[in-house]
This record gives sequence, C-alpha cells and structure tokens, in this order.
Amino acid sequence: MCCGHKGHHGGRHGHGHGGDCGCGRGFRFGPCFATREEKVSWLEQYLQELQEEAKAVEERIAKLKEE
Repeated sequence: MCCGHKGHHGGRHGHGHGGDCGCGRGFRFGPCFATREEKVSWLEQYLQELQEEAKAVEERIAKLKEE
C-alpha cells in the first residue's frame, strides 16, 4: 500500500516540495510503500511541526498587538 502523501501540504519546514511524501522515499523514484508504523511516525512528526508553527504564529500575533 502506498502511503498516499504527495507533498501537497505547505509550510516552512520543508513541506510542499512536491516530490517527497514524508516516508523518506519520494515518488520521483517510484511508488513508496510505507508501513503503518512509518505513517504514524511521519504524521506525529508533521503534527509536531504544525503545533510549533501555530505557536510561532500566536507569538507573532501577540507581539503585533503589543506594538
């Protein structure tokens, strides 16, 4: 089973490059076959990056409101 991710998500942490699904293999070199554990690991890492980015946005909003 292919992991199904095609690098469609954006973000400042290297996502959105279009060629890597997050499983470390990239679809440029053929279909990727990630295990459930690999998918969970990738999604957990991606969630952490999203949470960090959201925190940075919240901090920026707070700083702008102080000005």
